[in-house]
Amino acid sequence: MTSREDRYLAACAQLALPTNPYVARVLRGSDQGATSSGSGLIIRLPGNERLPPVQRLTDRDALALCGALRGHVVVADLDLSFNRMTDTGAKYIAELLQDRVDVKSLDLSCNDIEADGAEHLAKRLQRNGSLRTLRMKGNKIGDKGGMNFADMLQSNSTLEEMDLSDCDLATQSLIAFAVVLSKNKTIRAINVSRPLLYSHQEETTVYFAQMLQVNQSLRELHLAKHGMTDSGVERLCETLRDNVALRYLDLRCNRITRDGAKHLAEVLKQNRTLEVLDLSSNRIEDDGAVHLSGAIMLHNHTLKALSITSNNIGSQGLVSLTKAMAANSALSHIYIWGNKLEEPVCVAIAGLIQSRRLQEEATDVSPYQVDGHMYLAEVNHRLRGHY
Repeated sequence: MTSREDRYLAACAQLALPTNPYVARVLRGSDQGATSSGSGLIIRLPGNERLPPVQRLTDRDALALCGALRGHVVVADLDLSFNRMTDTGAKYIAELLQDRVDVKSLDLSCNDIEADGAEHLAKRLQRNGSLRTLRMKGNKIGDKGGMNFADMLQSNSTLEEMDLSDCDLATQSLIAFAVVLSKNKTIRAINVSRPLLYSHQEETTVYFAQMLQVNQSLRELHLAKHGMTDSGVERLCETLRDNVALRYLDLRCNRITRDGAKHLAEVLKQNRTLEVLDLSSNRIEDDGAVHLSGAIMLHNHTLKALSITSNNIGSQGLVSLTKAMAANSALSHIYIWGNKLEEPVCVAIAGLIQSRRLQEEATDVSPYQVDGHMYLAEVNHRLRGHY
């Protein structure tokens, strides 16, 4: 029986291409980068591996790899992130998706793919029936590439997760995604964070709000770095009160203040499905935190994780949130680093951890004591673990 490495070496020889030692080693299975699972082959070739240093994949490497994978193969996870593939490499991957290879999860994050590569992938995915997850984060596909993917979602009925964050999407493609998701019943999670928006009218937020009014299949929505203000949050909240599908809402790095937090608090009083709320790097301050605390303490019993890092919140707001946690057992994860962690806050958090109401791995701070005073140190726990 021919091994995966042998097929790769044969493909390189047939195409007159040099072999990449990294690809050969992974396909050999010597560093666990290629393994088999019950759902298919897992191949991980991220170019940001440092131990040992790897030779990042180029378009030629993508061509040879695709040649080795052709045939009756099920690939559960193909990770080609952080490499040097361009539109040409994306074209080879797109052709692989059309051949007799069932790829279920594809990660092309942080390559050099632009609009033409996105078009190749989108056209193949219109007729693809196997891919469930596509990650394109960090590829500058622009509005044209985004439009191609939005058009693809009109006919594709199997893709469930898409990450198009940091892809230089703009107003036209964002509106197209919102319109398509009003009808698409397959997508469960979409990330369109950090677009390039030049209007202050928040048209895209309005369209996503309208989408949430009718979409009952989307579970996870990432709208970070949209320049969203309290007005945009208000439009979202008008539809979130009645939405019974969304579980995860990411509004990081926007321009939300206490008024936006107040609108979200009103949603939390009525919504019974939202489980994760990310408000990191906004400016809700004490008043906003108090609004959220009131909703969590008295009304909401479904929110499980809240991130309010870097929101200029002081003792009043943070202590009120600890009191809400003490009263509401549903909220199990809270992230607060980057605010004003004065001693009353440190004491309150330490009390939650010591009483085991808050697990150490469920927050981004760790209490310690010096000379009879309580302090908090940062620990590397983030909300991303809930994705």
